[in-house]
Amino acid sequence: MTVTDFEFICQILRERSGLVLTNDKAYLLESRLLPVARKWKLATFDDLVRVIRAKMDETVIRDVVEAMTTNESFFFRDTKPFEQFKALVLPAMLKNRAAGRVIRIWSAACSSGQEAYSLAMMLAEMEAQLAGWKIEIVGTDLSTEILTRAKEGMYSQFEVQRGLPITMLVKYFAQIGDRWQINARIRNMVQYREFNLLHDPAPLGRFDVVFCRNVLIYFDQPTKSRVLSSVAKTMPEDGFLFLGGAETVLGITDKFQMVPGQRGVYGVATASSTARQPMPGFPVTVAAASR
Repeated sequence: MTVTDFEFICQILRERSGLVLTNDKAYLLESRLLPVARKWKLATFDDLVRVIRAKMDETVIRDVVEAMTTNESFFFRDTKPFEQFKALVLPAMLKNRAAGRVIRIWSAACSSGQEAYSLAMMLAEMEAQLAGWKIEIVGTDLSTEILTRAKEGMYSQFEVQRGLPITMLVKYFAQIGDRWQINARIRNMVQYREFNLLHDPAPLGRFDVVFCRNVLIYFDQPTKSRVLSSVAKTMPEDGFLFLGGAETVLGITDKFQMVPGQRGVYGVATASSTARQPMPGFPVTVAAASR
């Protein structure tokens, strides 16, 4: 791989997905794109680059972008955000949305669907408490291939062993050969839509809670700021944003502020406030939140 070829592909990835690759990630580029080359009956990565340069075929470019932006996901990843959602955010939302009884949740860059389905299973466990409520979960990703997988809800033994409690596996999955499929009830709780975070999210509608975890780490600073500003426009003033453990809004945007005492949870910043105060009924700390 030449430096010129590396920079050429990196430029495409940055423009189409926001993904920024440093020079030390050349190995990742080649390993992920070799299967794409073979799909198009090309022998090497260099052949793939030559074809893209010559034709700029959008179908080939799409395969390249999807191969590089499909990230690892697993059920109840990091645990803590799901504890915070159940113990803190959801009770606050149930109180504040009591009149309309509708809550919308966005799982951004949802990959193969584990985060969205984790939320769906958690809500299914609270069926009695949520009677009469309409809770919509929307999962988005720019990869059509990974969204097809998410909609199917089929996972390997390895995937269901990562973070998924055995009780939920037994209750919500059926074994099909050596794979496990999440049942239709849980699948129907999630809508999946193709969406690129670099684009305007207005067509997706408004969201009370947004999970955008482990995504910003792949963007440069201006792109992070632009994405967060766009996300903020989809949310009401009492909405909540979840970011990954290694992500922050500090020094990036003034559209969100950290919820006091809650790492990784952010509220929409308003012109009238300089510091986010806990919502009524929203405790500052989690005490013995259930896992």
